[in-house]
Order: sequence, then C-alpha cells, then structure tokens
Amino acid sequence: MAVTALTAQEVMRDAPVIPVIVLHDVRHAVPMARALVAGGIRMLEVTLRTPQALDCMRAIASEVPEAVVGAGTVRSPADAEAAARAGARFAVSPGFTPAVGRACRDQGLPLLPGVATSGEIMMAQDEGYAALKFFPALQAGGTAMLKAWSGPLGDVVFCPTGGISPGNAADFLALPNVACVGGSWLVPGDALAQGDWARITQLAREAAALRV
Repeated sequence: MAVTALTAQEVMRDAPVIPVIVLHDVRHAVPMARALVAGGIRMLEVTLRTPQALDCMRAIASEVPEAVVGAGTVRSPADAEAAARAGARFAVSPGFTPAVGRACRDQGLPLLPGVATSGEIMMAQDEGYAALKFFPALQAGGTAMLKAWSGPLGDVVFCPTGGISPGNAADFLALPNVACVGGSWLVPGDALAQGDWARITQLAREAAALRV
C-alpha cells in the first residue's frame, strides 16, 4: 500500500510533542509505539543512538501502521539512507549540513534540521528549510531566543528540543513561532524496562493535551 508523503510542517503540527525515543531492546518497540498512539501521539522520533534503533523502526513501521516512525540523530547521508530503508517517514538532525539535507530529499524524508544560531537558520533556509529543530533549546537561549528570532526570522517555525519538560513545555508552545516541542519524558527508561505501557499512554495523553 502506498504511503502518503509528509511535509516537515505536517510532522510538527500533528501533536504538541514529538517524543525523543532511545530504545535498547527491539521487544519494547511495538508495545511502546502502541502505547504512545493510544495516548494521542503518533509522530515518533526513534533516535539513531543505539545499535537496535533501525530494527526498532522496522518493527514499528511494519506492526503499528497508526504510528509515523521517524529517525532522530541523523548525522550523515548514510544515516538518512538507512533510516529510509528501515521505514522511517521523517528525519530529525542535531545540526544541519547541506549533504544531510540533500540525502533526506533524495530519500523522500522531510527533515527537521537542528539549529542554534541565526547563521545556522539562514544556512538551512538557503537550502529550502523553514521548519527547524531548535537544539539544544534551553542551553541555546530558550524562549527568550525564540522571541528574539520572531522578528527578523518570522517566516521560520521551530520544534524546540533539549531541556523541554512538562514544567516548561507550555511556555514554548505559547510562542507563535513554535509548532511543537521535542521531549524525552514521554518514554522514561524505567517505564520501558518495566513494560509499563499504561504509564507511557498516560504521559502521551498529558502531552497531547498541551496544545494551546
């Protein structure tokens, strides 16, 4: 069955939070994805930080059709190609290079490239990107930086990631140039280890309710 292509804006505006997921056990991938979807979160960023990440993406893509699996920590063209082969439908990178941008385009993956400065934003825009990941958000200036960018860079929308929590997510989401936030709190390591899928569903439900 053909899969509808997404845009980066569609990925970012699907829910208030994109979970940043680190998986070490393929057996956790499918029940975790189902738990997040049950809570109203379906754009799932599985980071390429573990040897099991690609197999986890494959499992989610094949067994949880309601989820939209994406690849996080995409740092090279090879990462983009491997993620696309594993069933990823979007990509997120900690920074931006034109080579990664071109590779994602070649693979049909909408990319949320990471930026932390005005110069990096302008470089991404030169390559046609205007939906960006602000990373690391807290360390790079937080809401004050996003407010400062809203004037000269008002045509850009952001997904702040890095230091975002239930305690500050609403502050970021209230900004007009923020489409969503990225957060790891939706999939705690202890919940994965214990198979506490109900807890993950509840965390997803709370995150989905953050929309303002």
